[in-house]
Amino acid sequence: MRHRPAAVLFLVLAAAASPLFGAERRGFSLSVVVDGCDAAEYEHAGRLYVEALRGRNFSLRLSNPTSERIAVALSVDGRNVIDAGRTTAFHATKWVLGPGQTIEIPGWQVSGETARKFFFTDTSGSYAKWLGDTRNVGTIEAVFFREKRRWPMPAEQRGEVEGDGASRGRDEPLRRAAPPSTASAQAPEAKETGRSKVESDRFAATGIGERTEFGVRWVEFDEEPTPAARIALRYEFRRELVSLGVLPRPEDGLAARERARGFEPRYAPDPDGPR
Repeated sequence: MRHRPAAVLFLVLAAAASPLFGAERRGFSLSVVVDGCDAAEYEHAGRLYVEALRGRNFSLRLSNPTSERIAVALSVDGRNVIDAGRTTAFHATKWVLGPGQTIEIPGWQVSGETARKFFFTDTSGSYAKWLGDTRNVGTIEAVFFREKRRWPMPAEQRGEVEGDGASRGRDEPLRRAAPPSTASAQAPEAKETGRSKVESDRFAATGIGERTEFGVRWVEFDEEPTPAARIALRYEFRRELVSLGVLPRPEDGLAARERARGFEPRYAPDPDGPR
């Protein structure tokens, strides 16, 4: 039996005791965290939405409620946050969470020691635009996989598996190099033209920001083929959330005047009377 070298393990337990208010599926949880607080979520037409706050950094908090290891495929704007790849969830490089562990992913993992922070921006200044594919901006998705049960095997086969894993190099760095500091500066020309290009460039997307220390290492994980849970979020700026009907349209002064009435059952107030 040969095991695929699956995923990346965050070395430090992050905020394991913090309360969780994010989206949940069967106890598994995904939260968008802004300034240390979980962003409010809005359910509309069968989807969960989060308001994007332009220019603000955010992180993604994942929680494993089980008593076993779990692997999580995590994407932002349709890209795996570890290697920026476009694959199925099953074939994606994954984060591995220990039993009962909660971790907070601060950004795009650009090496074995460094991540670059997520932040809300418009599509024209996004990491997706720099990569040349903005079809899936505005999406965050986490797919959770349980580990296959490992049955006892003969000693000679066990030695072969262990040797195979070691030969692949568990401490090798992630293979994608970091892009330039200004992600949008070298963005290829968008395929959209005219009015559609202008409109799509103003919608919310995720940028690639400042570097932050975030050490990871490779570990072995053989996942079940069927996910245990899948959580998907959509994020937009407030004006789009209002346009979609997710948030109520702000009331203007004229609408408030329409509720005015001529008579109410009370006396006229006396300026010289008791207050």
